[in-house]
Amino acid sequence: MADFRIERTKTPTSAEQRQALMVDPKFGRVFTDHMAVIRYTDGKGWHDAKIIPRQPLQIDPASTVLHYGQEIFEGLKAYRGKGGAVTLFRPEANAARFAASARRLSMAELPEELFLGAIKELLKVDRDWVPSNPEQSLYLRPFMISNEVFLGVKRANEYLFIVLASPVGGYFSGNGSIPVWVSETYTRAAPGGTGEAKCGGNYASSLLPQQEATDNGCSQVLFLDAKERRFIDEMGGMNVMFVRKDGSVVTPPLGGTILRGITRDSILKLGRKLGLTMVEEPLAIDEVFKAAEAGEITEAFACGTAAVISPIGEFRRESGSVAFGDGKTAGPITMKLRNALCGLQRGEEADPFGWVHTVSL
Repeated sequence: MADFRIERTKTPTSAEQRQALMVDPKFGRVFTDHMAVIRYTDGKGWHDAKIIPRQPLQIDPASTVLHYGQEIFEGLKAYRGKGGAVTLFRPEANAARFAASARRLSMAELPEELFLGAIKELLKVDRDWVPSNPEQSLYLRPFMISNEVFLGVKRANEYLFIVLASPVGGYFSGNGSIPVWVSETYTRAAPGGTGEAKCGGNYASSLLPQQEATDNGCSQVLFLDAKERRFIDEMGGMNVMFVRKDGSVVTPPLGGTILRGITRDSILKLGRKLGLTMVEEPLAIDEVFKAAEAGEITEAFACGTAAVISPIGEFRRESGSVAFGDGKTAGPITMKLRNALCGLQRGEEADPFGWVHTVSL
């Protein structure tokens, strides 16, 4: 692993200020004092690894990221575990997905040891920002941008990798189930596109349909497949799962358009460990509406790093709506999976998978 040069801020946040900021941090609004930075240049490779005070970036207006959108990111969390230990949940999976996103956008691949090293070095410096409140965590945002000064459509030869950290509470406000808008006008990704890559463009294209969801009183938008506008794909910022009356859990299969969610994969493996039947198969939106109305589908939930597992109360679309269960509270299978996952992430339950990594501070 590369040696990181450490440059601490000269104006650190005081313990009192930090405590006040972390009482009820809004998601992604509060940031720690430092950030990790590594540079890449063709012919030189990755270099100049450092931890520096969090600060604005100075980039040229002709920087390629501003014109051609070579940008990728990840999201993972650090937790305060037993005895005050700081832990990470499956960070190597984030590193692998980050590399896969880089390949899809023709960007320089960051080695796993540098990805993990940057996160761990940042945590060492900003360890006091990891919340002790079990309902909170430290959200980590590794991202990479192309940084060559050039106007022309080609693969850039310079990149900037940065990790930010932000103490957070829940992604959705409130504790109840969320309503979700089914978009029948817009799609998220098409076969052969960038659906599997975690890149900013996928999220930028979701903002208009997300506004449509908001206008219809919904917290999130659900996308259908781009080819037939028939099958459930994923939500604007997370994957989706359903619980059938027989207790089985079903989610759309991966096929190039759906992000390979690490939380999604963890739930599938954890559910099987708990004795649940976990199924990956296509789900037609009309059939989901009918099954929910008939009581054949009793629960639905969103899942992702930010959302963890968030119950869905109802789907809404232009032709009407349908509730899952009572439409207000999380169902028993949803809560069983959520409690098991959160317990594992926080070190409160045994880890049979080797997913939890304790960070040496």
